[in-house]
Amino acid sequence: MDPMPGARDIIIKTVVTHTVTYFLAGVVAFFLLDYATVIAETPLRLFMRPVSDPMVVAGPLLQPIRGLLFGAVFYVLREPFFFKARGWLAMWVVLLSVGILGTFGATPGSLEGVIYSVLPMSLHLRMLPEIIVQSLVFSWLLFHWVNHRERRWLTWVMGAAFVVVLLISGLGLVTTL
Repeated sequence: MDPMPGARDIIIKTVVTHTVTYFLAGVVAFFLLDYATVIAETPLRLFMRPVSDPMVVAGPLLQPIRGLLFGAVFYVLREPFFFKARGWLAMWVVLLSVGILGTFGATPGSLEGVIYSVLPMSLHLRMLPEIIVQSLVFSWLLFHWVNHRERRWLTWVMGAAFVVVLLISGLGLVTTL
């Protein structure tokens, strides 16, 4: 087996891993952090759709697009992300610093959001656990999946989870239309 994963392998596994971890983190956060109430009763209601909105329900169906973007970047950065002993940690630090805390937009939980938005600090902090945990699990799981292609069971589990996530999201979307 070629020790160097190709673009296709990295991109497909990134799409699948991102979509599955995004969905699972979102479901857990929805219940634990009471997102329906947080979005409806805080300043977030001014720019975020209600959780029952068809676009929000369709969110997991659209995550493969983001997974493609991540996968392309991860392929370019495959050396430090997949061929170093703690590559998953490097990947997570990049996601955390550039994609979460240091975004160019004033998103909740980001430095720009704290500076330029009217959201209280408590709301910024409340939104962070989901994306920090999701990005951490995503980085760790993707690193291990890419580096252990001999573990066919992982490919089957991730593939099945991906299909289930898309089916659940698709059925949810159909029921909201």
